[in-house]
Amino acid sequence: MATTPRLAAPALSVEKDTLLGTLDYGPVRVATATMGYKHRTLDAATVLAAILAPNYLLKIIPHVDGSARICELVRYFLEDVTVKGAWSGPAALTLAHHALAPVAQLPVLEVISGIHIVADITPGMGAPSSTTT
Repeated sequence: MATTPRLAAPALSVEKDTLLGTLDYGPVRVATATMGYKHRTLDAATVLAAILAPNYLLKIIPHVDGSARICELVRYFLEDVTVKGAWSGPAALTLAHHALAPVAQLPVLEVISGIHIVADITPGMGAPSSTTT
């Protein structure tokens, strides 16, 4: 019997000089991410070039019983991008074990960097990645 997918509750806030991201599954915190807020300014042109690179997502179309029926890797580009600000800083990530939200099983060995960007973007139409070049 397939189970119905459950969604977690993400949140992002600024706490003094820290950018705080949390992910809760019901009343249980399963992930906490922190980084220095507006710690070091990044070059907007460099950030724009990175944002304009292709992005990928996994599109899952469920079967009538709730199980995954079709899984498709989709490539898309962001359009009409205006970078309003970009910063890097020290970052940390904590993942907690949970039976139904196993994010702690992700193989995160080291946090290399943290970046936060404020930008206006429009997601472009996607295409299956196998048909794109």
